[in-house]
Amino acid sequence: MGTAGFAVPTLDAISMTTHEILLVVTRPDRPRGRGQNVSFTPVKQHAVLKNYPILQPEDLKDENFLQRLIAIKPDLCVVVAYRILPPEIFGIPKLGSVNLHASLLPKYRGAAPINWAIIRGEKETGVTTFFIQEKVDTGNVILQKQTAIGEDENAGEVHDRLAAMGAAAMVETLTVISENRVVLLRQDEALSTTAPKIFKATCKINWNQTAEEIRNFVRGLSPQPGAWCELGEEVYKIYRVQVLSVTNGEPGSFVEIEKGKRLGVIAGDRKIIEILELQPPSKRRMTASEFLRGYKFGIK
Repeated sequence: MGTAGFAVPTLDAISMTTHEILLVVTRPDRPRGRGQNVSFTPVKQHAVLKNYPILQPEDLKDENFLQRLIAIKPDLCVVVAYRILPPEIFGIPKLGSVNLHASLLPKYRGAAPINWAIIRGEKETGVTTFFIQEKVDTGNVILQKQTAIGEDENAGEVHDRLAAMGAAAMVETLTVISENRVVLLRQDEALSTTAPKIFKATCKINWNQTAEEIRNFVRGLSPQPGAWCELGEEVYKIYRVQVLSVTNGEPGSFVEIEKGKRLGVIAGDRKIIEILELQPPSKRRMTASEFLRGYKFGIK
């Protein structure tokens, strides 16, 4: 069971083992993009290429869907970047249902663990496999793999690394389950943190934060969904920044560090955040120097 691109490496990795994939479950097709053309989920695209049976239930408690799952008599359900499963679903497989989560649980439980780990300045992250319980992301841990977060890595780069790492971790997880070698670890509730879903309002830059907090915020939201700020009456997405020295001025003030070439904003600790890559409204992503060549908005 999976939907997003993060799940595809796991599906691919399992397909290359001796385990039999009986069914792939993913979200229904949806209109996507500016043209609102109906498109498959990344998981469905891969499943179609592999000729796997596919179900796309709108309602996970639909009786026909439940009966189909019961009929195939699965040993195990593997869940990666899908939906919250009700007990009626995760209790069907003989050996249980296993989830792959992109954090070192119990830290960063929730929908956006990679984003929030970077936003909060973590130096390390990883993946966790665990048996699903009714309360989200609280099940007993089967396996964890750790990795450092690079100083300048953004969410997209960490996402791709963890997707590959998670695929290998899930294959290892299936091996220890099939060989009855599982040693479960109960999550420590005292160490739990949350990683709630990110909305557009969440992505607005607060220039009163310190320069380092802003840098982590931008990294944690790049390239998707993208941190943003207002300049005049228009919204600009900011994809890459760096921290420079202390200056004078009010937080949120835009400055040309080097006229026509380099653009900065004053942070709450009076350090300059240099904007390296941004996207003006209805334009492509570009460097600050490209932006300054074509846009004049009266900054000092």
